[in-house]
Amino acid sequence: MRLVTSPAEIKEITKTYRLGGLTVGLVPTMGWFHDGHLSLMRMAREKADKLIVSLFVNPIQFGPNEDLDSYPYDLERDRRLAKGEGVDILFAPERQAMYPEDFGSTVSVAELTAHLCGRTRPGHFDGVTTVVAKLFNLTLPHFAVFGEKDFQQLAVIRKMVRDLDFPVEIVGHPIVREKSGLAMSSRNTYLKESEMDAALSLSRGIQKARKFVSERSAEVIHAAQVRNLVHKVISPHRECEIDYINVVNNTTLEDCDEITENSLLVLAVKINNRIRLIDNSILKGS
Repeated sequence: MRLVTSPAEIKEITKTYRLGGLTVGLVPTMGWFHDGHLSLMRMAREKADKLIVSLFVNPIQFGPNEDLDSYPYDLERDRRLAKGEGVDILFAPERQAMYPEDFGSTVSVAELTAHLCGRTRPGHFDGVTTVVAKLFNLTLPHFAVFGEKDFQQLAVIRKMVRDLDFPVEIVGHPIVREKSGLAMSSRNTYLKESEMDAALSLSRGIQKARKFVSERSAEVIHAAQVRNLVHKVISPHRECEIDYINVVNNTTLEDCDEITENSLLVLAVKINNRIRLIDNSILKGS
């Protein structure tokens, strides 16, 4: 596996791949790999002749008082893990190389970014779409794999690709969970043992909501019933500050009034005002 840090170098490498008729896959990450990341790499490895994983803690998607300075980072650790998954190139540029002093352009997707995580993290998705657009231009992938845990992010990137005619297939990978049910996240490393029960209230709320819906398959179920049920699971934990509990259409992200096959339960909760966790699940079916 080759470590590349220069944007100019990665462009030349990927041009060569393309000219050689090779299928290029990309897995964009911010590092501190866990089995969720590695699962994305495994999926991409099956489809790609050449697999690139980017590792870049993107400063412009972090807001004031967020965890940019403390975000977990260990290049050598991640390098070993990526090599073990058969990655061809680990692209790990420096911040200055990605955002020189005169950098002044932003990619912005309207509407989809106005609510859910976008409501409490203004500018976050502009940072995400800007860096992803840069990564697509640098690595020239035929396809890119993203995890479905960040479902709003996935929807925003898909819209950006459609709207701006990027020749990139966007592939979603299902959420990977710990044995406990907790959705895997690099930020889980922040959790103290005393906070774990509160963190697990998200997945427990999802499980209870899915059970509630499955037991009432012949009934009309209102989204408010599901939201209230999940709120009752999470709110008793004093460590939890609920950002949102919503039921949305899994394509448009618009709020649902009634539960259908396209209804997605989405959650965001802060633990002790330190750790922001998100989770989601379709409410009907697998």
